[in-house]
Amino acid sequence: MDLATGIETYGERDWQTTDEGTVRFALVGLGWWTVDVAIPAIADSELCETTVLVSSTTEKAQRLADRHGAEAGITYEAFHDGAAADAYDAVYVCTPNALHLDYVERAADLGKAVLCEKPLEASVERAERLVAAGADVPLMTAYRMQTEPAVRRAKELVEAGFVGDPVHAYGNNTQPVLEMIPDPDQWRLDPDLTGYGTSVMDLGIYPVNTARFILERDPVSASARMSSHHEAFADVPDEYASYTLVLEDDLPLQCTTSQNAQQDTELKIVGTDGQIQLQPAFHGEATLRVRTGDLRAEVELTSGDATFEMREEFDYFADRVLTDGEIYPDGRHGLADMRTIAAIHESAERGEPVEIDR
Repeated sequence: MDLATGIETYGERDWQTTDEGTVRFALVGLGWWTVDVAIPAIADSELCETTVLVSSTTEKAQRLADRHGAEAGITYEAFHDGAAADAYDAVYVCTPNALHLDYVERAADLGKAVLCEKPLEASVERAERLVAAGADVPLMTAYRMQTEPAVRRAKELVEAGFVGDPVHAYGNNTQPVLEMIPDPDQWRLDPDLTGYGTSVMDLGIYPVNTARFILERDPVSASARMSSHHEAFADVPDEYASYTLVLEDDLPLQCTTSQNAQQDTELKIVGTDGQIQLQPAFHGEATLRVRTGDLRAEVELTSGDATFEMREEFDYFADRVLTDGEIYPDGRHGLADMRTIAAIHESAERGEPVEIDR
């Protein structure tokens, strides 16, 4: 693919294989992301419908079900008991990380397809159990960047040789989480719920997975430094984190991330003949900038917002469920990122590079 073709096909769904059928979803965990982003995304989708909402109380679940036209609102306990199981085909799990496993296990027991938010779980061991539990049903790790048009066009340009041979990648993902959610006791700062830490688990996973997707190379080693200073981050090690991953074929990916910094997102891939940059990259908007040494040209192509990205993700998953198609970011794909995150934290703790278990 050349640059002109990339511009012409920018918003095309190159992954879609069907426009027939509907996947009915039960949404588990009704935090702000599910209510403000996921539900509107499904409402705007072509292949999905929200039919069941699952939360801590019947009152909350039913109130939101009535507001959004869902068939039923049930509690977590009722979900585990199999309530309303005939009303949905798939489950979207959007609880705190350490709670994913229980809901994926139950959904799989009920024979339901599962779209599970990333990171898959709070630890590698629990993520391994989750992947094993979902082995007999369609299981997708919710990487919305993989259906983001800017990312998909970047991948095609790299594959077409636009940048030449990739030699270096850089990623950053930061946000002021205490300004967004002014609660020092929120789950992202609770290691019992978030897992190894907060910044790498919640934000640093984006440049890691997006670079893996674009470059089709996996990390083989990690070197990292972390620190926490603000009192709200006393229980997690990575208020600030920087790490270098060595990808296959010795390609370095250098990343920075923080939950206590100005919002900024970027992924840049530099090659022998040019560079591709996504900036902003990960927080619900993505702009693709490309430059080649021969043409000295820049093209800015901008996608939508988080609801748009989630709509594409849900429809991609539904497309694969309806056609029994292969899911690229499946459970094993998400497990690979969990092993990378664990290695990053281990490297920071030990103060030396760590080989990544693959």
